[in-house]
Amino acid sequence: MRRWLSQHRAAFRLALRRLVATPLNTLLSLLVIGIALTLPAFGYVALDNLRELGQSASGVQQISLFMDTAATKKDVAEIENRLRAVSTAKFTFVPRDEALKRLQKSDEMAEIVASLPRNPLPDAFIVEPVNTGPEALEVLRQELAGWPKVAHVQLDSAWVKRFDAFLRLGKLAVLLLAGLFGAGLVAVTFNTIRLQVMAQAAEIEVARMIGATDAFIRRPFYYFGALQGALGGLLAAALVLGALHLLSGPVGELAALYGGSFVLHAPDAIDVALLTGLGALLGWIGGQLSVSLSLRQFD
Repeated sequence: MRRWLSQHRAAFRLALRRLVATPLNTLLSLLVIGIALTLPAFGYVALDNLRELGQSASGVQQISLFMDTAATKKDVAEIENRLRAVSTAKFTFVPRDEALKRLQKSDEMAEIVASLPRNPLPDAFIVEPVNTGPEALEVLRQELAGWPKVAHVQLDSAWVKRFDAFLRLGKLAVLLLAGLFGAGLVAVTFNTIRLQVMAQAAEIEVARMIGATDAFIRRPFYYFGALQGALGGLLAAALVLGALHLLSGPVGELAALYGGSFVLHAPDAIDVALLTGLGALLGWIGGQLSVSLSLRQFD
């Protein structure tokens, strides 16, 4: 076990020395890999922020339950108990008097409300489901509509379905883009390592003559591909964070113009680690393909 670990440490140090030995080539390769990973990563972050924006928008993915105007306090209490029993949703009770006060505070509705002889508004509940999928929202809406003394249940299901379809289309586009640029990353690593193998052909032949195994010869190139991919993944994460930092100010100003507030969410440490690991995996695959083909030609 100790011998195996020492061999891997030696291979890792050799791969690191090869990266440092050609700084310009390494920098150019990292830029290509970083940009290739930045585009799908930024698309994923943009979709995540868009989903967060849709969920935080006023009235979006919420169900408004309006009681009958003739409903008594007992009827309201029964509906409240039923909502408490629904573990997949949170709710907020809006009494009719409070709803009327909110309308009175509106400049456009103040005069109309003042002219009314009585309060025409019903008691209401604002339900926020945990599962915000279109099908789950529609099922919950139909269930609420069948409860006693419920006059109307409002849900903009068409908007929710359109928004969900847009997010699914965006996810598919990001996956296709990730696959395309992932193949490009493998090709870049493949070509870089192939050039290294060709440059060290004589050294590899001598190593074979003195008894070096193929695993011993392959190992430094594998680590080189993985290191190059991992560093490219870190560079991609830095580019995404930089782009979000530049966009945070204009996005906040735009949200303020619409009377709201929104902050772009940057990828966390887990997302950065996943991006780095993905780059390392793709680099390792490119290195394996390149070394396997080159050694086969030597044979």
